[in-house]
Amino acid sequence: MNMHLKRKIAFALLMGIMTTGIISFVLLALNMGFSETFAGAWLRSWAIGYVIVIPAILLVGPRLQALVDRVVQ
Repeated sequence: MNMHLKRKIAFALLMGIMTTGIISFVLLALNMGFSETFAGAWLRSWAIGYVIVIPAILLVGPRLQALVDRVVQ
């Protein structure tokens, strides 16, 4: 596996952790409030979001980048 592909995969994994963590935290805090079950619900939501977003980043990301490149040129 070349270095460019490794960087893209590492970026997708780290970006997925950050974005799903932040979004799931904020949305749960707004919709549920902070209660004794918040931490468990947040971790569960975070895990589900992460499993969904990583394939999306890896599969949709390159196509979206190509579209942006075409539009910007």
